[in-house]
Amino acid sequence: MKAVFDEFDAYLQAFGYTLALFLVSGVLSLLLGTVLVAMRVGPVAVLRSAAGVYVTVVRNTPLVIVFAFFSFAGPTLSIQFNWFKVSIGDYDFTSLFCYAVLSLTLYTSTFVCEALRAGINAVPLGQAEAARAIGLPFGGVMRQVVLPLAFRAALPPLASVQIALIKNTSVAAVFGIAEATANMRSLLNDFGATQRFGIFACFALGYIVIVEVFSFLSYRLERRWRVAT
Repeated sequence: MKAVFDEFDAYLQAFGYTLALFLVSGVLSLLLGTVLVAMRVGPVAVLRSAAGVYVTVVRNTPLVIVFAFFSFAGPTLSIQFNWFKVSIGDYDFTSLFCYAVLSLTLYTSTFVCEALRAGINAVPLGQAEAARAIGLPFGGVMRQVVLPLAFRAALPPLASVQIALIKNTSVAAVFGIAEATANMRSLLNDFGATQRFGIFACFALGYIVIVEVFSFLSYRLERRWRVAT
């Protein structure tokens, strides 16, 4: 563990990048997943089919292939973020960060969509029928009645999806993001012969802490919503 403690600032910075990837991708995947589920249960057949095909294809594609597509094929398809460069303190967010966020968002949103669809199926049919009876259009029914109830019903699977996202950020290490797994690999290259177990243990502990904090917050939210109902 001495190698980690000697480079503790780099260790914390690496997990800072991991958290940044998780927070940005998590919010965007929730938004995109909500749009996708509205398309999947909506009255427009073309949108239902398009959303169904997208979810089926992306959800069954390995995440590393999604990363590889946007990192290597993206520039040839004019999907470029060379203009993007933001510095916040010691953190530099470049085009590679954007590619990682895009890949994680598009991939995770499919699982968000399916979790929310299960939540919508758990909403009593009478709720939507009552909303339509008072004249609300489909958008109003979804926004004001169905989705709030669906989010409550789907909170546990949504939390599991976001926990998976935390761990999936490690794939970004392969494509040049200096997050936790990339930092671990660098330390293993330098000190792996003598401190391998300690390095693995420190980085595993870092991921465990993040996951447990998120799990605690989601559990508190679930209890609060349960009491409110």
